[in-house]
Amino acid sequence: MKRFGHGLVLGKFYPPHAGHHHLVRTARDRCDRLTVLVCAASVESVPLADRVSWMREAHPDVTVVGAVDDIRMDVHDPVIWDAHMAVFTAAVPEPVDAVFTSETYGEELGRRFGAESVCVDPGRTLFPVSGTAVREDPAGCWDFLEPPVRAALARRVVVLGAESTGTTTLAGDLARHYRARGGIWARTACVDEYGREFSERKLAALRARHPGAQWEDVVFTTDDFPLIAEVQNAREEAAARTGSPVLFCDTDSFATTVWHERYVGGRNPLVERTADRVRHHLWLLTDHEGVPFEDDGLRDGEELRPWMTDRFRAELTRTGRRFIDIAGTRGERLAAAVEAVDALLAGSWRFAPPLPENR
Repeated sequence: MKRFGHGLVLGKFYPPHAGHHHLVRTARDRCDRLTVLVCAASVESVPLADRVSWMREAHPDVTVVGAVDDIRMDVHDPVIWDAHMAVFTAAVPEPVDAVFTSETYGEELGRRFGAESVCVDPGRTLFPVSGTAVREDPAGCWDFLEPPVRAALARRVVVLGAESTGTTTLAGDLARHYRARGGIWARTACVDEYGREFSERKLAALRARHPGAQWEDVVFTTDDFPLIAEVQNAREEAAARTGSPVLFCDTDSFATTVWHERYVGGRNPLVERTADRVRHHLWLLTDHEGVPFEDDGLRDGEELRPWMTDRFRAELTRTGRRFIDIAGTRGERLAAAVEAVDALLAGSWRFAPPLPENR
């Protein structure tokens, strides 16, 4: 099989899927070096930087560059071809020996680059997927997506509330409910609250020095909370990469901002910036009413539960986060939460249409 010096793959990758990755890997195997050019139009709703980042992660052994291309495609118009080539050659100025595509325009693209055109699986028989199909139904195409794209598209649902209000119970119930749907949903994950793990370690460390120490003897500092928020974010990201189209979180870094108020007082801007770096899509605020307070050795704030509930609600409202209140029995809470999550999923993943093409 013929080898080439410098190969080129270009496309929108809106978003990248298994067919794109097969094309890139095939080209890489046949070239001494390969450039992947990601072209994004300004009207599209996935930023160019994200697509470039995703492709670089999936293909660390190739050069990935990006370009804004706001020119509609018309394979029959040489003037439009010239305009596209100006964008392409500005982004990839060095000579190209082979252009790899799965498209009918591959021959003309190769001719204009002065390169050989190599067509790879034009019928999409190996990976029956397209960018259009992914944009129309990401969940239906989930298995064709790489981990960073899954993490970006997964709908993240946070269960938060005051101490002993059933957040862990509800988060676990939700994960089990969606796993029971089978298929890709069987991989639905629930991210545990890192703050609790941190608290257990803090108490254990204190008891190692003072065996009789109790939870009320533990002292938190403002520096504890950025760490809690960062680890919570990292664990969510890892879970979103391997899970289903929905991810459940037993609290999140945003909730950590309120817990900072609870244990230290005031605000910590670093925690707030950390919370704002991760996008969540729905918060379920568990009410304290009707839930008996259980002291499990890491709780001492029964009388503060109404205040905490109000603070969560006020901060969710102030920051414009989408949330609903969850109350009632365990079954009623689960039913209300599932209804809200299903509504979220039904209205998610609205991609802006790409520029029109005339083929």
